[in-house]
Amino acid sequence: MRRKLLFIERMMHGDGNYAFNALLPVRVRGIFLETDIRLALEGLQKSHVLLNAVVENDKDGQPWFVVDDKHKVKIPIRTLTRIGNDDWQAESVKEWSIPFNSYQEPLMRLVWIKGEPVSEFILVMHHCLFDGRSALVILEEFLQLLDNPDAHIAAELPITGIAGVVPPEILNNKVHKVIAKMVVGIASLTLSLMPSKDEPVERKKDYLIHWRLNEEISSALLTCCKTEDIRVNTIMCAIILDAFKQVRQEKALNKIMCPVDIRNFNPQIKKNNIFAFALMILVSAYPGLGFFSNARAMQQDIENKMAKLDPYKIIMLLEAAHGSLHKIVRFLRKQKASNDCMFSNLGKVDIPRLYKQFEVETIFSPSVMVPEGHATAFTASTYCGQMDFSFISNEGSLPYEDAWAIKDKMMETITSLTGTEELSLV
Repeated sequence: MRRKLLFIERMMHGDGNYAFNALLPVRVRGIFLETDIRLALEGLQKSHVLLNAVVENDKDGQPWFVVDDKHKVKIPIRTLTRIGNDDWQAESVKEWSIPFNSYQEPLMRLVWIKGEPVSEFILVMHHCLFDGRSALVILEEFLQLLDNPDAHIAAELPITGIAGVVPPEILNNKVHKVIAKMVVGIASLTLSLMPSKDEPVERKKDYLIHWRLNEEISSALLTCCKTEDIRVNTIMCAIILDAFKQVRQEKALNKIMCPVDIRNFNPQIKKNNIFAFALMILVSAYPGLGFFSNARAMQQDIENKMAKLDPYKIIMLLEAAHGSLHKIVRFLRKQKASNDCMFSNLGKVDIPRLYKQFEVETIFSPSVMVPEGHATAFTASTYCGQMDFSFISNEGSLPYEDAWAIKDKMMETITSLTGTEELSLV
């Protein structure tokens, strides 16, 4: 198999030494052998052809995903001895900065924090190939195979190019192609005439702040959202922006980026497809309104922007921009922060807790650290009735003390909305 990297994949892959890693940790109770873990990973590679791929550049320097059946590659495993419950956080921060050797190894590896009877597994995946949904699918299948190496896992029909995500009536439309090339040409010329004068954000020390709401608070928050007829994502965006405003004052930008799963628009992309393209919408609060009035106004704004999203047009515009990739990347790297943070909620994680050979104690929300530029992000997920948060940033983007203050302000609002005590946190 050979597949040319799409534009967004090329941006995230960089020159092959770009550490743009997505991490998904899980805590399990059970006794494991490395041979069982290896068999589970081999099972994943049998079901997902792109887990066997490395990157090769063609004569023009264009990168391709390539699977060579004669020279098979194995998903690497890094094992360390478990000391305590927070080891996974330290290892996550470490893994953010370790690049893949993408020209020789798969774009996924596994960290096994080995303990008895409790271990953590961290699935480390290059973001050019995996988004949050893809990562959850891989985790679910990994656990099935770890429990039973002979478990039936449906083979993925991989996306083999842009034709796998854009319907032919749009992809082959000459008008769409011409418009895409014209827009990209104008944008490229504009970037050439208006070089950025800003200096790149200095990354400094990375950090991860993790916390989880217990079932009582999680349930109360969901009930509050249903009562007010406001989506959980919108409530959380309102809470985050309010916390930034209280802590950062005039430095707060009142803007939060939210990824939108392209699968919601495109039935061609199946649940088990490994894919990493996300649409984005920018959300702001409405100063002067009460909390719920503001949240309702934000929700209406989100719905309006969602209705206008045209994923196929965006993809075709980006695919027409391959020739301007390096110019665009240079420009983006030097831009000042245009938003406070990103917020991504994977929602309810439907992965079993009890298996024959082990028990899943918890699944932590995934984390991603961008290699350069503004890096502040929140991810959320809910497993076994408990809402879980990962708050990711670095000292160059957001001082650590400010991050903790923002987290505390968020919890003040959550406990106020739910009528619960913050001491009920897990």
